[in-house]
Amino acid sequence: MTKKIAVLVDVQNIYYTTRDAFGRSFNYRALWQRLNNFGEIVMANAYAIESQLDSQRKFQDALRHIGFNVKLKPFIQRKDGSAKGDWDVGITIDALEAASSNTIDTLVLLSGDGDFDRLLQHVKQNYNVSSTVYGVESLTAQSLINAADHFESITEHLLLPK
Repeated sequence: MTKKIAVLVDVQNIYYTTRDAFGRSFNYRALWQRLNNFGEIVMANAYAIESQLDSQRKFQDALRHIGFNVKLKPFIQRKDGSAKGDWDVGITIDALEAASSNTIDTLVLLSGDGDFDRLLQHVKQNYNVSSTVYGVESLTAQSLINAADHFESITEHLLLPK
């Protein structure tokens, strides 16, 4: 029986962690090919921040071409100079909907954010959905690594060439 896979990508988290750790960008096409070897990707969402930059639009178009549904949220600049633009709640809702629908066996999360540890525990305990986390090991919360059934460290094989 072929595994049914949902892929949820915290784009900003992956961008900043691969840039900070390696000075390089993540290779989404390599990830897609790798996951296709393990089962059928039935849902693939990439959560990003809306941008007027041409480079960002081209990147988002490339994600769509690979097969991702790109979900965009406006970047909010607060009066105090801080910024807001995270997708934690959206990712969580989509993960819970996919897990509760009995249409997936595996949840693949690309993020290093420890806030998702409870989500992974919940989908396993309540829906028997296994989880795999892809993240830069040195920049991924230990609680998230511990909560996942499998942790895949982002290394050379999942980065674009310099």
